[in-house]
Amino acid sequence: MEREKFGSRLGFILISAGCAIGLGNVWRFPYIVGKYGGAAFVLIYLAFLLILGLPVMVAEFAVGRASQKSAACSFDVLEPKGTKWHLYKYGAIAGNYLLMMFYTTIAGWMILYFVKMATGQFDGLNSDQVGEAFSHMLGQPVLMTVFMAIAVLLCFGICAKGLQKGVERITKVMMVCLLSLMVVLAVRSVLLPGGQEGLKFYLYPDFGKVKEAGIGEVVYAAMGQAFFTLSIGIGALAIFGSYIGKERALTGEAVSICVLDTFVALMSGLIIFPSCFAYNVQPDSGPSLIFITLPNVFNAMAGGRLWGTLFFLFMTFASLSTVIAVFENIISFIMDLKGWDRKKAVLINLVGVLVLSMPCVLGYNVWSGITPLGAGSTILDLEDFIVSNNLLPLGSLVYLLFCTTKLGWGYENFLKETNTGKGMKFPRQIAFYVKYILPLIVLFIFVMGYYTKFFA
Repeated sequence: MEREKFGSRLGFILISAGCAIGLGNVWRFPYIVGKYGGAAFVLIYLAFLLILGLPVMVAEFAVGRASQKSAACSFDVLEPKGTKWHLYKYGAIAGNYLLMMFYTTIAGWMILYFVKMATGQFDGLNSDQVGEAFSHMLGQPVLMTVFMAIAVLLCFGICAKGLQKGVERITKVMMVCLLSLMVVLAVRSVLLPGGQEGLKFYLYPDFGKVKEAGIGEVVYAAMGQAFFTLSIGIGALAIFGSYIGKERALTGEAVSICVLDTFVALMSGLIIFPSCFAYNVQPDSGPSLIFITLPNVFNAMAGGRLWGTLFFLFMTFASLSTVIAVFENIISFIMDLKGWDRKKAVLINLVGVLVLSMPCVLGYNVWSGITPLGAGSTILDLEDFIVSNNLLPLGSLVYLLFCTTKLGWGYENFLKETNTGKGMKFPRQIAFYVKYILPLIVLFIFVMGYYTKFFA
């Protein structure tokens, strides 16, 4: 059966960007930018995005396009006879399922908060009551299960319609709406009385903060954000390489996706920091920023219910675009491995993901006594650690070595595939860097992830 293709280049770029754009862009990126020196950190981050994230993304796209398969079978097609690169399929498959085991729960939170904000359930609440509302939600397993299931059913329903008629058509609309909402919210936030201080905090280079935090810590933070923001290493992007033709060289396409991903991250800060400073609210990191801090900001803002509803609509689009992209990857795994048609693959995975997502839901209530990474940790923290600190860096290392060594697909084959078509070419001259230096950097990020988690 001939592999279905994207209907347009725009569809490929928007869907790939939708996969890369995660909620970490919204709550993590602005916070670490503020923590590590504003615009000074952004410059360091952009440099590492170019030299770290971009080559691995290009490698994923190249493997996908050359093999015309998902990560479940792509190494089988391209690997030299007698080698074992295909064993990584199990790591890639596990990574995508693990990611959805907790991401679907967070997507459900976004939908629920969109409903809460739109129906005025936060109106009149003080800051303590807003915090209690989030804690109350986490303590209700049935409510969380219902909204997790809504996210799963909605996204698998879109995938069931096919690549062009479902995934591409819906995600293009969703991404255009997401980007439009961001611009509207950012303009509104910047124009708030007192918002200029937040703008200065966010964008004014403060090299004193860089020095205060330590050059090493700032560089590692920039490395980590540049690396993890693109969701590279588990084949989540490789699948989209298999859906595109040979008309365009892959480096330019990867650059477009990186630019879009960075635009969303930067715009998130323009939404968050001026708003927080305008209402004297401390911008926190993690879930507290989205579910406690910002609802308080919207409560204090004139027309806050409208702006809060638009914000959580944007957040819903951001989360669902990722879920749709990864679900498409999961469906392709099964179709490639088992030869099933799309509808059967959707149905089996629908049931599977619903069941696999339950430990994360129950980890905040019924199973809250389970603290796998120490006091205060949850099942979600464990799942996230396995994906972010293990499978993403180690998987990226596999893709790099496969594409650059003679024991794998090889650098010449990689270059030939990557540079086929019009547009920006991957420079042959950086072979030494890609073959020897970049794998060491990825390995360093992997080791430091363990060090900061358990020893720092």
